[in-house]
Amino acid sequence: MTPTRFERIKQMLIQRQTDLTVLMEEVHKPHNVAALIRTCDAVGIHEAHVVWNQNYSLRVGTSLGAHHWVGMHEHSDIEKAIAHLKGQGMQVLVTNLSDDAVDFREVDYTLPTAIILGQEKFGATKNAIALADKEIVVPMVGMTVSLNVSVAAAVILYEAQRQREAAGMYETMTLPEAECQRQLFAGGYPQLYQQCRKLGLVLPQINDEGDIEADDAWWHAVRQSPIETSDPSTS
Repeated sequence: MTPTRFERIKQMLIQRQTDLTVLMEEVHKPHNVAALIRTCDAVGIHEAHVVWNQNYSLRVGTSLGAHHWVGMHEHSDIEKAIAHLKGQGMQVLVTNLSDDAVDFREVDYTLPTAIILGQEKFGATKNAIALADKEIVVPMVGMTVSLNVSVAAAVILYEAQRQREAAGMYETMTLPEAECQRQLFAGGYPQLYQQCRKLGLVLPQINDEGDIEADDAWWHAVRQSPIETSDPSTS
């Protein structure tokens, strides 16, 4: 891992927002999932949530690399997903076109917040709307009544980023040290990271210079593996 990459990953980790997230409810189109995950990464979301039917799973490469930085937490149904988020103390918002919906800019996103984004054609389900704390809408003044789901998400999330940045919430690390170490290793040494996962090895520490600190037994186990250990991320 080069010093430049090491510093970039460290800065990214400092700015991760562990109490801001999205919940994709049956959002299936690969280009929408890709755009959503890329936006999540761009505004500092550490983990996104999804409710998908049993016949769908995230395609490797769908998010063009962003899935390496944004965790994906899958839930079996919307009720369990919302209960999980509320259990973390989050206000749960849902995008919906209704008389009850408020302008998305009127919401306080400095609070722990989860945003439900519904299926491309039909929007959020009745259960999602009923269980959410508040409905939000992006105002439209043209002939179209709604934005593409990934575009709407980007608009809302950048308002959340604006508010949080003004409140200084991107200046303080909130990720646990163990997760920072995992991300530093996974992002700085991706082949070795995959190798460790395959071999069931304990992840090594990354020191203040961005180098791996591990004992001889760990290095021996790694060197005995036929897996390619070159690190293209440093090129």
